[in-house]
Amino acid sequence: MNSMVGCGGGPFKKRRLLRVVIPAFPAFNVYSWIARVTTALGPVSVATAVHEVEGWDVEVIDENNYRKSGPRDGKGLPDHRALQGLRQADVVGFYGGLTSTVPRLYELARFYRGLGIPTVAGGQHFIDENIQDAFDNGVDIVVIGEGEETIQELLGFFSGKREKEGIDGIAFRAGQEVVRTRERAPLTDFDRFPIPDFSLLRYAKIKIFPVGRIRGCGMDCEFCTVKGKPRPASPERLLEQIASVYEKYRGRRFFIVDDLFGQDRMETLRFLGLLREYQRRIKARLKITVQIRLDKAKDGELLKAMREAGINHVAIGFESPIPEELKAMNKHLKPEDMISLSRLYKQAGFWIHGMFIFGYPMPEGGRFRMPAEERTRYFRKFIKKAKLDTVQVVLPIPFVGTELARRLRKEDRVFPKKILGWEYYDGNFPLFVPDEPLTPEGMQDSICRIMGRFYRFKHMFHIGLNILFFPMLLFYLHNLREGWSAWYRRWDRNITKFGGWLIVRKWISDFKKNNFPGRLAEAKRLHGDVR
Repeated sequence: MNSMVGCGGGPFKKRRLLRVVIPAFPAFNVYSWIARVTTALGPVSVATAVHEVEGWDVEVIDENNYRKSGPRDGKGLPDHRALQGLRQADVVGFYGGLTSTVPRLYELARFYRGLGIPTVAGGQHFIDENIQDAFDNGVDIVVIGEGEETIQELLGFFSGKREKEGIDGIAFRAGQEVVRTRERAPLTDFDRFPIPDFSLLRYAKIKIFPVGRIRGCGMDCEFCTVKGKPRPASPERLLEQIASVYEKYRGRRFFIVDDLFGQDRMETLRFLGLLREYQRRIKARLKITVQIRLDKAKDGELLKAMREAGINHVAIGFESPIPEELKAMNKHLKPEDMISLSRLYKQAGFWIHGMFIFGYPMPEGGRFRMPAEERTRYFRKFIKKAKLDTVQVVLPIPFVGTELARRLRKEDRVFPKKILGWEYYDGNFPLFVPDEPLTPEGMQDSICRIMGRFYRFKHMFHIGLNILFFPMLLFYLHNLREGWSAWYRRWDRNITKFGGWLIVRKWISDFKKNNFPGRLAEAKRLHGDVR
């Protein structure tokens, strides 16, 4: 019903609801902990854009950050039938930015379609043949590209005010034919959109708030889905996002989601100056994490400005400590230079989170051979020398739309998706025939051993020692800030490493309970891989 009778006898239009769903991970993995305290910025930004659409309300359900107050089904997942009973959605949108969550996305899309509710999906997963796959699994319309403008126009279609054929950047099915409308140009004028509103999240608790300024990345890595010329918003807009969170929720922890912080150097320095001044005015210290290139360590002015602005943690894609793999990835650095640059970040006072890819496949015709055991030693030795605070080691993933996926498919190396489905596309499972003498099982075992060696149970005892050494701060009476910083850094590192041990241990435990080894054996058999 689009209208009802008001108290004065006159009709009034019923406000409609768009529900945006971020689907749950298929199982516990190494990302589960962080997902419980943050959310994805993209769906929140799209939902916020709905504020400007007359007659529509919007809510976001993040299934990975979903508190006990929300209704749950028998599997412990959000109960969408109960959610519909509490607050009926007229249209449901799904975030398909993480390929491993697509099976859950399809399950929910089929559920809502069964209720007669229109469904929309978007995200980097939905390109090429995956668009047809979406239509076969409960999705009515696929958004191709960024969604802020598109969702506003789609809600006009669902309100009966326009035709979907005239909306750029979407795909839908007309009979048995897939129709794709004209490509929508990438957004450049971000300042005309409202600041992302985290109050739209229901049943969630955010401790680390995602914010961003630059979309796109000019590095064009073979294994990455983020492409295109970087498109920046103004430094003032990024500061406004941070200020909005602090002033509304007293949030102090932020993750700047830009793929490479500092791409726009002069404007980055201007932003850092604005951020430093803002913290001085509010008399509060914020904790901010960024993703940044390793070679930015050479820019002393940038590092100093980052530290003064409260950026304490950096996440760096080292990718590999093996020269041949770095060359295959088109990384123009040597391992020894990477260690030197990492130490510059340490000397500047940063906490470093190192990200690696184990067993990167060589291009066709490559002659590089190295056993898993030797590769593992390279990784452990490098991590120790680089003095990293935390690490994340994943396997290469043939993500949809990447050059790596196209290359591996051309070489007929990707295992059949009907056996190893989308739920395994999270970096923790081997999905293709590796270079000899590696085996899929050996690759997976190696990342467990590398992280298992880094995150150790012994750090629990180090936590206790830190407590005993707390009185040592008396030796820093001349500079308590320096003493506290040194003590707290050790404390935080040991807490994090012990927490990492718990996460890795649970992941390994859950892995042993599932049927992946059997599926892998079947995938290898069908592919003809007898190693």
